Amino acid sequence: MNRTDLLNELVKTISSVSCSHPIRVALDGIDTSGKTTLADELVQPVQDRGYVVIRASIDRFHLPQTIRHQRGSLSPEGYYYDSFDYEAIKSHLLEPLGENGSRHYCREMFDYRNNRAVEGEWQVAEDHSILIMDGVFLQRPEINAHWDLRIWVDIPFELALERALQRDMALFGTAETVRERYTKRYMPGQKLYFELCRPQTTAQLVIENSDPLHPSLYRTAS
Repeated sequence: MNRTDLLNELVKTISSVSCSHPIRVALDGIDTSGKTTLADELVQPVQDRGYVVIRASIDRFHLPQTIRHQRGSLSPEGYYYDSFDYEAIKSHLLEPLGENGSRHYCREMFDYRNNRAVEGEWQVAEDHSILIMDGVFLQRPEINAHWDLRIWVDIPFELALERALQRDMALFGTAETVRERYTKRYMPGQKLYFELCRPQTTAQLVIENSDPLHPSLYRTAS
């Protein structure tokens, strides 16, 4: 399958979801799996089907650093349990866009790079809207029931580290720091997520994205 074929199949599946409210799509996966890129690529073809796309990311719902690092800056449990404000994700996005929701939504509340809260703009969703949200841990029990379609973007951990060493140097400064963060915090935190939530099996679609130009798409029994 090439990239165009993948996007066409995803758009067909997304547009086939039948809801009385805006469709809420989760693009879940480990760090560097390609979730954000894929979510961005879906915007135009979904809009071409006549939908209004609400593009969001879990990265805009971080908790303050004092909370994220309260178990230690390299703690995998801290990464899994303390990184994001799931109550805000529900109240700002998922519940307003769900059944009997107000349709008043907000896509952000925190700037994690500057470690400060932000006043996100509240908007009103049109009925023919689709939320496309990317992020890690999107199938945690706090929010999993609120998705109308779950897509898991899969790559091996070894490849995730290779990509991180290219992508995150500017953020962390040195290759040694990137390697330490991933091997001690991020990857063990993701393995905890696998153990507790089994996201690869609860997603309806799985994309093997090791080669983004030639991905594979699988439908699960979920």
